[in-house]
Amino acid sequence: MQSQSQERTKGAAEQTGRDPIIMAGIASVALSWYYFYVQGDRQKGIFVGLWPPTLMAFASYFRQAEIRSLLQRGPGGVVTRVQEMLEQQ
Repeated sequence: MQSQSQERTKGAAEQTGRDPIIMAGIASVALSWYYFYVQGDRQKGIFVGLWPPTLMAFASYFRQAEIRSLLQRGPGGVVTRVQEMLEQQ
């Protein structure tokens, strides 16, 4: 049972790494470094560097809203629905 749980956790972690929001955050960090260090435009580099936390906050909010809507649908099968949602990630 633990190995199956560990496999699910590992699979969810691998899939999270490929999430478009995560990729956009990584790209914006690279872009901010480019502006800051390569082009010497510190103001633009700092501005672009503020994007990743904002993207992560939006992604977190939408995931929490999705979980909240699942929980509000009713007490029957809540655990099953949450497990299904975690497996989809």
